Formats: sequence, structure tokens, C-alpha cells
Amino acid sequence: MDFEYSPKAQALLDQLRSFMAEHIYPNEAAMEAEAAEHPWETPALMETLKEKARAAGLWNLFLPKSYGQYSPGLTNLEYAPLAEEMGRVIWAPEVFNCGAPDTGNMEVLAKYGSDAQKSQWLTPLMKGEIRSAFAMTEPEVASSDATNIATRITRDGNHYIINGRKFYISGACRKQCKIMIVMGKTDPENTNRYLQQSQVLVPMDTPGVKVVRPMKVFGYNDSPEGHAEVLFENVRVPKENLILGEGRGFEVAQGRLGPGRIHHCMRSVGAAQRALELMCARANERIVFGQPMIKQQSVREDIARSACEIEQARLLTLKAAAKMDQAGNKDAQDLIAMIKIVAPNMALAVIDRAIQIHGALGVSQDTFLAHMFAAQRTLRLADGPDQVHMMQLGRNLAKRHAQ
Repeated sequence: MDFEYSPKAQALLDQLRSFMAEHIYPNEAAMEAEAAEHPWETPALMETLKEKARAAGLWNLFLPKSYGQYSPGLTNLEYAPLAEEMGRVIWAPEVFNCGAPDTGNMEVLAKYGSDAQKSQWLTPLMKGEIRSAFAMTEPEVASSDATNIATRITRDGNHYIINGRKFYISGACRKQCKIMIVMGKTDPENTNRYLQQSQVLVPMDTPGVKVVRPMKVFGYNDSPEGHAEVLFENVRVPKENLILGEGRGFEVAQGRLGPGRIHHCMRSVGAAQRALELMCARANERIVFGQPMIKQQSVREDIARSACEIEQARLLTLKAAAKMDQAGNKDAQDLIAMIKIVAPNMALAVIDRAIQIHGALGVSQDTFLAHMFAAQRTLRLADGPDQVHMMQLGRNLAKRHAQ
């Protein structure tokens, strides 16, 4: 099992690290200030950095080989260290057009979209000209089980009419968000619960689409992307906006979530690695009880334990990525579930230790730790909560051994 980075991946990683050092870390405070001043608009600084990244060839790095001219042709295993590096700063993935939810939506359109849908929406997304959202989660049902989704998508001649309420729809607050992929039920009476749902493209400016409010995450509004509550009241879209076909929504969702889950985990490893580095620097510099903090045994243990846990999660991420490349997402589903359980919890533990070693500074706005802790805690719910992954993984493992 060879996890050495390919020459292509290593060259891109070196280039990416240089870009981060020159353009990302020095602009963290400026980006946050601009986003706070105009919360639901893409900061001008972001657009400037995106142009630099595109010119440098650091663009759409997540896209596999089959995606044409905008793809660098990386495998999942090659992309993993790049996503890890981007994960060190919350907003960095967008600079390289590798940020959620756009990545998942691009994968959906590339894999399942019609030629017209690709032309209208995939191309501008791949160019970074627009942003998008994925509307699945609902406040009234347990949306971790997609068969519970209650939003109705009703056929009316050459159109579909959508009624329902979604919330925590990442990206929908932003003015540059032009399109949503909405999941709802077209056939609620179907005896097969997995054939009741469909997914449909809904432009944000369609009459009846109402962004009710931005939802906060531990007090953060995560501007400019935001997480919106969205109301759909008799929203009418052409039948051509349906993705793949009626009753195929669950299938599309499963195809979308596999790569999205592992991308999150790759970034979690990067967030934890940066927290560890800050932890080490703080321990060496801070004087407590007359000596550097690193002299304290408990601090050394926190650093050592964190390094072990990060490396374990990194290797599991790479193994899952390699399995996806070699055997496909379906055969890698157990490993994807494992790393989705492990990575956010690992990152939370490491960041928590870093916060503790930083003291009051750790919970302030002067480091990335507090905001990143909130983001990682959210990942224990995003793309399926821990309990769902453990339930399904345990079921699969027990069934396999029983056979």
C-alpha cells in the first residue's frame, strides 16, 4: 500500500503551500473584515485571489480525470494532501474553486446532468462565475434519513411545482448564489421508500423562492456563504430542470455524498494539523510558573496524543481515497463511513487541546481555533450524523461476518 504522493501531486502541493503562504494566511483578517462589512456578498478580495489561483493553475483541483478541460486530472488520493492544505483556513477552498457546496453540485451535474443543464449551470460553476446551494435538510423531519424529506415536487404539465421549507442551506444567503439543487418527493406513495424522491434545479430568482433568514452556527453566520432557511411556495420550474429522472433523487444524493464526505475529512485533517502547529508554538513561547509551558508533562502529552491522532486520521483518509480510486465509491463506502466518523471527532479533540493551551486567546477571534471548532462540530452532523454512519457501518460489518 503506497501512500507516497505522486510527482504531480507533490508539485501541486508545493505550489499550493507557497500560494497559501503568500496570499491566504496574510489575508485572513482582511477577508473576515470584508465579509463582516458586506456579509452576503463575495468579498472583492476573494475574487482577486480566485483570479490569482486560476492563473496559477490551482483550480478545480477536486475534479477527477473525466471532467474535461477544467480538471487537472487528479485521483482522490492525489487530491487528498491538497484538500488537507486548503482545510487550514475556513474560506481557502473557495479560492481554488474547491469549496462546498459547489464541489458536490458540480459533481452531480457532471455525472447526472443533461447537456443543457451542464451548459447552463455546470460551466459557469466550473469557471467560478456563480455559486450554488444544495437544499436537502428540513426543520420538520429527521433529514439524516433522506426518505423522510417532506418537500413536495408535483408534476404540472411541462413544469414541476415545489412546496416546502428547508434550513441550513449553505450558500443560499449569498447574492452570487444563482442555482439550488432541491431534493423533494415526487412520488410519496411509492412502496419503495428510495424511489419517492427527486432532485430538481431551482434558480434562486424563481418566483416563490424566499430566503427567510440566515441560520447561525454557534453564533457565527459564516458569511458570505451563510446557511439559509428557505421557503418554497408554489415554485414553478420547467420539467427539463429535473435531474436524471423522477424517483432518482436518492440515487443522486448517494452519488453526491461519497466524494463530499471524504473531501470534508481531508480538510479536517488540515485544520487539526494547523491547530497542532499553533499548539506547539504556544507551548514553546508561553511562560507559566516560571518556565516554558512545554516543560509541563500534560502539555507534552496533549501534543503527542494530537500528533498520533492526526496521523491515524490522515492514513485512514488516504486509504479511503485510494479505495475509491481503485474500486469505486460503493466498494469504499465502509472506509468513507469510518473516516467520516473519525476525522471531525479527531479535529475537535485536537482543536480543543489547542484552545486549552492558548487559554482565553483560544476562544477569541484572534486565532482560527474558535471558528474552526464550530465548523468541525458542525461536520459531525453534515452529510449524515455520526450515529447514522455508525449504524450503517455496524450493520454492514455484522452482515458480512454473518455470511
